[in-house]
Amino acid sequence: MILALAVFVFTLALVIIQPRGLGIGWGALIGAVLALGLGVIQWQDIPVVWHIVWDATFTFVGLIIISLILDEAGFFHWAALHVARLAGGNGRLLFPLVILLGALVAAFFANDGAALILTPIVMPMLLALGYRPAATLAFVMATGFVADTTSLPFIISNLVNIVSAGYFSIPFDRYALVMIPVDLVALAATLVVLWWYFRRDIPLRYKLVDIALPASVIRDPLVFRWTFPVLMLLLLAYFVTARYGVPVSVVTGTAALFMLALAGRWWRGGRRARIAVGRVLRGAPWQIVLFSLGMYLVVYGLRNAGLTGYLALLLEQLGQHGVLAAAVGTGFLSALLSAVMNNMPTVLVGALAIHQSAGIAEPVRQAMIYANVIGCDLGPKFTPIGSLATLLWLHVLAGKGEKIGWGMYMRVGLIITPPVLLLTLLALGGWLLFLGN
Repeated sequence: MILALAVFVFTLALVIIQPRGLGIGWGALIGAVLALGLGVIQWQDIPVVWHIVWDATFTFVGLIIISLILDEAGFFHWAALHVARLAGGNGRLLFPLVILLGALVAAFFANDGAALILTPIVMPMLLALGYRPAATLAFVMATGFVADTTSLPFIISNLVNIVSAGYFSIPFDRYALVMIPVDLVALAATLVVLWWYFRRDIPLRYKLVDIALPASVIRDPLVFRWTFPVLMLLLLAYFVTARYGVPVSVVTGTAALFMLALAGRWWRGGRRARIAVGRVLRGAPWQIVLFSLGMYLVVYGLRNAGLTGYLALLLEQLGQHGVLAAAVGTGFLSALLSAVMNNMPTVLVGALAIHQSAGIAEPVRQAMIYANVIGCDLGPKFTPIGSLATLLWLHVLAGKGEKIGWGMYMRVGLIITPPVLLLTLLALGGWLLFLGN
């Protein structure tokens, strides 16, 4: 057990610190090779882990490619300007509208897309409106927070969701049936808590004349015109193909290839293309492929060492107290583990522990599966190391002159996260009881 934990801590340190610019994928792969060399994992574990992660990994890559293309086309900037105009100069209305925009982007483009794409757009827009640093920080923090707390509704809304749904073979339609109402509760709780915390920093008014026309930021009209039809067809395809067992990555990859062809004007040999497709492909998170395989092999070593067995015993105790207790207990356990050891390894640790748990009624087991997802989606808000997306988000902010220290981040996260997490888990338990599992 000690050896497996040491390998995990070493690997996580490589991924977070990234010494000498070492990519997260290479850091995780080094940890996996070390685990293999020390006997923490065996060769036969590699195909087992790859079977767990491949669909989630390539789905995530496809989603990011689509979001990068839309970002290059000006879609997200267009949406942000429309939100600013919709608020009509009312700063108190702009704040919840920006949060709602973040929730929508997180739902369709994953939490990483919401945090990393919206933040660089919202921040200069607010500065152009003459917002003070405190007000700008309130909007930026809200954007980063809502990206995770509302990344629940669909399997594609968070890499954590994809991994868990794939592991337990949860179809897209069943997942959405359970999690969409729960996500609405999470969104409402997030709105209330963020408003309460930042209410003194939000300006009353701003000048509409300082906002650019949304149409002026559209850089590729053809891609823009296809955006809504493609997104609607993609969402429909997820539901239709779920009953036939089609991997989510196949559906997402097909849409990504279509958008790449559209952006690159491949049928015209690239003529009149306004988006640099090569830059989009280079910006795709290919390192996540190596990271998923490497990190999850290291996590599988923890399973081999018996860690998930101990967690399974704890879950069995929780399971004796019914659906609500199982949902709240599992969710907070996953959240705390995510805050300490990152949500990506935590979701697999939780899934393996739930799988190993014996003597648990099926309704309770279902509650634990979804609560594990919620804990891993919201738990990263406790600490900056809770998710890679948060670390990248902080890096993007620092590059734009908005420095958020770890102490300040945790001070906000520790106040805001617990009530949202508790209400979301209670909503999950209540909704599952209503559905009758």
